[in-house]
Parts: sequence; C-alpha cells; structure tokens
Amino acid sequence: MGRSPVPAGFAACALDGNLRNAPQARRFVAATLDRWALPGLVPDAALVVSELVTNAVQHALDPLRSDQGDYPLWLGIFLHPDDVVCAVADPSSRPPLPREAESCALGGRGLALISALSESWSWSLTPPKGKTVWAMLSRSASKR
Repeated sequence: MGRSPVPAGFAACALDGNLRNAPQARRFVAATLDRWALPGLVPDAALVVSELVTNAVQHALDPLRSDQGDYPLWLGIFLHPDDVVCAVADPSSRPPLPREAESCALGGRGLALISALSESWSWSLTPPKGKTVWAMLSRSASKR
C-alpha cells in the first residue's frame, strides 16, 4: 500500500461519550467524505465509525469516573492518496477484543463488521493514557 505518512486531508470531531455519539459520528463522516468527493465510501465508513464509537462508549468509558473530561472520545478521519483512515481515541488502555456473538445476540459483532468492511484495522496505546482504534478503507471502494 502506498499510504503517505502525511494525510492529504484531516477532520476531527470531539464526542462526549454518550450513546447518541454513533449517529453524530455517522453524520460527521458522511459530511466529511462528501466534502472530499468520496460519497461512495459513506455507507461503509459510516458503519465502521458507528461501530468504533459504540465500542468506545460501551467498553472504554467508566461512567463513575469524573476525570474523563467533557469530550473523552475523539473521532479522526485521515485522507490519504489510496485510502481513508477512521480512528477513535478513548481514555482506556484495554485492547479491543473481538468475540463470537451468538446468532440471536443483539450485539457483539462490531469488530467483525469493521474487519469485513475495512482493508485492515488495529489499535495502539496513545500516551500518556488511552488508546486509538482505527480502520483503513480503500478509496477504490468508493468507485464501486
């Protein structure tokens, strides 16, 4: 992959850690990709960021801690020549853990969806605390 280390475009959105952040993230990614003339990526990218944000809200935030700040989550979208990277930073250092969901389960498929829709995904610790979970989507998918 010829991903340039310096993105050609960048957009970020602060999130307050509420479950309403998933639809907010979908709207943000749709508006950003439309502005970058990549409307074909919107369906996949919107689902990916929705899952990234939902996972962060449900698994990375501690509702009893008051030191997480007003905006404990950040969504970043990076435009590279060949791909778009969607990343969510949260205050937890716990790694994302894929799991097998029962066929009748309402949840538990987020990372599997992210894996199916993206070229790759991973996570890294974000000093001084927390982590960033990211997924890379090919720009060529926007031409399908």
